[in-house]
Amino acid sequence: MSHTIVLIQPSLHKSSRTFMDYESVHQAIEGICHMYEQKLKQSRPHQKNITYDISQLFKYLDEFADLSCLVYTASINAYNPYNKEWIKTKIINHLQKLAQ
Repeated sequence: MSHTIVLIQPSLHKSSRTFMDYESVHQAIEGICHMYEQKLKQSRPHQKNITYDISQLFKYLDEFADLSCLVYTASINAYNPYNKEWIKTKIINHLQKLAQ
């Protein structure tokens, strides 16, 4: 497991910066998907089942001013930075595994 910090800046305002802390990349990717699912549930409170397309999730993520991850690498005892495109690739892999 690689400790992962998700850095989020929803708007251009620096005060909107926040982070989420996870024990692994897998948990971080699940957390990002869950964040979008919670937004959908809030916007559709009377809808029992929430479904979405990956393009909708990516559109939501693209609206953030910044989204990135810091993933701990034990061999160098440091965190490696990864950008939004890397996160999207991990989301695709995660959802493909869920679909199997």
